[in-house]
Amino acid sequence: MTTSTRTPAGELSATAARHLLLNMTPNGSLGPDGENLLVVQRGEGPYVDDADGRRYIDGLSGLYCCQLGYSYGPEFAEAAERQLRELCYSPLWTSSAHPTAIELAERLSRIAPVDIEHTFFAGGGAEAVETAWKIARRYHALRGEPGRVKAISRRGAYHGLTIGTLSLTDDPGLTEPYGRPAIDTRFVSNTNRFGLAPELADDDLYTAHLLAELEAEILAEGPETIAMLIAEPVQNRGGCITPPTGYWQGLRALADRYGFLLVADEVITAFGRLGEWFGGDRYGARPDLVTVAKGITSGYAPMGATLVSGRVVEVINQPGAVLNHGYTFAGHPLSAAIALRNLEIMERDRILDNVRDLQDHLAARMNTLMDLPIVGDVRGTGFFYSCELVGDLDDGGFSDSARADLIADLIPRRMREAGLLARVYNRSAPLVQIAPPLISDRALLDTIADILAQTLAEASARI
Repeated sequence: MTTSTRTPAGELSATAARHLLLNMTPNGSLGPDGENLLVVQRGEGPYVDDADGRRYIDGLSGLYCCQLGYSYGPEFAEAAERQLRELCYSPLWTSSAHPTAIELAERLSRIAPVDIEHTFFAGGGAEAVETAWKIARRYHALRGEPGRVKAISRRGAYHGLTIGTLSLTDDPGLTEPYGRPAIDTRFVSNTNRFGLAPELADDDLYTAHLLAELEAEILAEGPETIAMLIAEPVQNRGGCITPPTGYWQGLRALADRYGFLLVADEVITAFGRLGEWFGGDRYGARPDLVTVAKGITSGYAPMGATLVSGRVVEVINQPGAVLNHGYTFAGHPLSAAIALRNLEIMERDRILDNVRDLQDHLAARMNTLMDLPIVGDVRGTGFFYSCELVGDLDDGGFSDSARADLIADLIPRRMREAGLLARVYNRSAPLVQIAPPLISDRALLDTIADILAQTLAEASARI
């Protein structure tokens, strides 16, 4: 069946229920006719329309992908057509490359963090993280340290859903169905300040506390066994968790002291989400490897990449060494052409400046939500924010009935009725999260904040 604007919404939903398996979804709950399915059919600016013609603010940029929103299609179509007329496919394999991937790798090296000069392309974020792990293992083996077989990640972190990246992800609901992890990973505290003991309220003290815990874990495991530490500049899972002052500098110092590689997972935070090309630049991060995807093409084509420092490449490129790793569609000419046009548009239309100009206003609007009884904390930066919700129990948690009523039903339903698509987590820390397109103007951000305030005020009245 060919989907078009003439296909009735009910038919699309019913066909999906019969044939389509969705990601991260209890597919059986969609119903035989797909009555619980949102079918998004078109987009314009920061909005998407469903198959019934209802319009929504895309408050999550698709899935943190659509930095430019949905109105640049003609420009990307022109870039795609030009590339497809010239070369539809060529692999980055066995001493072969193509001009578009070469140009993109060079372009990325000019905006990448300090010392990051090389790119290994992938199909998406999980593949980029898998690549980082394999490069780290190869790097240490070539330096005569094959015993560095462990990774360090942070509690609550999400780094992907492949078997390898699941090992770096701290979510039993995602990991336990698939058995023992493929990578021996240790988890240390993330940087969430909510509920901290009063004596850790000072940034310097909190940073020292976190780094001391990390160093103790390194020493307990044996520094000679640690291959890499992976962390997001702002951790997505757990709700836009920002780092305290000096944290990333401390990670760099420990990586240098004990010889492991530092990986910044920027699949979400790169390409303007925090007002910088790379979110780590906001915090003085100096990683050895950076993983990216999503915003590299603003969602107009699939692509991921692992950006690698010169000192790592110097080792893995030594004479006789082979990096036995690759993906069929890595650096696909079409995706590379889309990524190049995306970077061009972001520079030309001053997209990062838009985030920088409006981020303080968004922060102020989001912080007003702290006045609502259901909101325990607001955190984030740039165009990336979460509200952590507190409930009807003495410890701030939610009873089962309150979760079912408010988190699973009322909040997502009321936001959608008001025309806002955002993310509502119904896990150990109930959260409402926004990550609007980076083209959003002040009025749109105000509308998002107003809808959040109205929805959460209604939820507060029902606690």
